[in-house]
Amino acid sequence: MRILREDNMFQLLLIIIYLAFISLGLPDSLLGSAWPSMYGELNVAVSYAGIISMIIAGGTIVSSLFSDKLIRKFGTGIVTVVSVAMTAAALFGFSASHSFAELCLWGIPYGLGAGSVDAALNNFVALHYKSRHMSWLHCFWGIGATTGPYIMGLCLAGGKRWNSGYQAVGVIQVVLVIILLLSLSLWRTGNGSDGNTEQEYEEISLKSALKLPGAKAILTAFFCYCALEATTGLWAGSYMVLHKGIGAGKAAKWASLFYLGITIGRFVCGFITDRIGDKNMVRLGQFFAASGVLLFLLPMGNTATLAGLILTGAGCAPIYPSLLHATPENFGAKYSQSVMGMQMACAYVGTTLMPPLFGFVSEWAGIGLYPFYLLLFVAGMFTMTERMNRLGARGLSRGQGKSSGGVQQG
Repeated sequence: MRILREDNMFQLLLIIIYLAFISLGLPDSLLGSAWPSMYGELNVAVSYAGIISMIIAGGTIVSSLFSDKLIRKFGTGIVTVVSVAMTAAALFGFSASHSFAELCLWGIPYGLGAGSVDAALNNFVALHYKSRHMSWLHCFWGIGATTGPYIMGLCLAGGKRWNSGYQAVGVIQVVLVIILLLSLSLWRTGNGSDGNTEQEYEEISLKSALKLPGAKAILTAFFCYCALEATTGLWAGSYMVLHKGIGAGKAAKWASLFYLGITIGRFVCGFITDRIGDKNMVRLGQFFAASGVLLFLLPMGNTATLAGLILTGAGCAPIYPSLLHATPENFGAKYSQSVMGMQMACAYVGTTLMPPLFGFVSEWAGIGLYPFYLLLFVAGMFTMTERMNRLGARGLSRGQGKSSGGVQQG
C-alpha cells in the first residue's frame, strides 16, 4: 500500500511538472512577437531586441551555473516556486515599463527565474521518467511558448498596447505560482521516493566535465540548438514585417506557428521516441529543421514562409528533449545534475549571443540574411551531435560515463 501510494504521489508530481513546463514556455516568445510594436514606441532601433534578449539569457546562464548548489540546499520544489514567482514579477515589471532602460532592468529577474528551474526539472525527468515524458513535457513548454505570442497578438489586434500582453501572461504565471505552492509537499515526497539520494550525486567542475568523452561536442551542440531556436523565434516577426511586408499584428500571430510546430512535433515524438531512440530522434529533427529553413528561400510568397516556420518548429521538436534525456546515459547519473546545469548554461550562451548578433548583422547587411544565419546553426549542431555519438560510444566501450541512473517511471 505504501509503495502504491508513493507511486500515485509520484505521478501527481509529474502533473505538476507538466504545469511548470507551461510556465517556462509562456514568457519565452513574448519579446519576439511584441517587438515590432515596441521598438518604435520606445524610440530605439529594431536591433535593440537583441540587447534585452542578451540580458534575459545572461540571467539564465548565471542561475544555471548555480543550479546544482541551489537545488542541493533548497530542493527542487522551492527552486521551482521561487523561479516562477520571479518570472511573474518580471512580467508585471515589463507591463508597467515605458522606456528601454526599464525593460533592461526587469530583464534581470526575467532571466534569473528561468535557469535553475530549467536545469532542475530537466534533470529530474531525465533520471526518473522515460524519454516520452521528456518530449511531452517540452510539448507543454511549447503550449506556453505558443500561447504567449498568441495572447500578445490578440491584444495588439484588439487595439491594445504591448503592455497589456505582458500583463495578461503575468496573471497566468501568478496562477501557476499558487498551484506550485500548494504542491510543495509532493516535491518532498518525490525527492524522498525517487530512488536517488543526494549522496549519489557528485558535483563536477567545468574543467573536469570537459574531460568527459563527448562533453565539448555536446556543450557546443546545445549552444547551436538554442541559437537556432532563439534566433528563429525572436526575429521571425521582424523578418516577416520588414522583409515579407506582412502587418505587425498578423506577423505576431504567424510567429507563433514556429512554436506551434514545436508543440505538435513534441506531442507526436512522445509516441515514437522510446522505440526510435534519442540519437535517431535528434537526427530526424535536424533534417526537418534544415528543410524548414530552406523553405524561407523559395519564391512561393507567404505560403512558403508559413510552411517553413511550422516545419522548422517541428524539426526543433525532438532535438532538445532527446539531448537532455540522454544526459544521464552519456555522463552517468552521479554527474548528470552538474552536467545538466552546464548544458543549460551553454544553451543560454547561444540564446544570449546569437540573436543580438543577428540584430547587428541585419542592421548592416539586411534582415534577408535570416535563413542563411539559421542554416549555420543547423550545420554546426549536426556536426557536434555526430561527434558526441562517436566519442561517447568510445567512452562507453571503455566503461566511462555509462549509467542509466534512477528508476524511470512509465
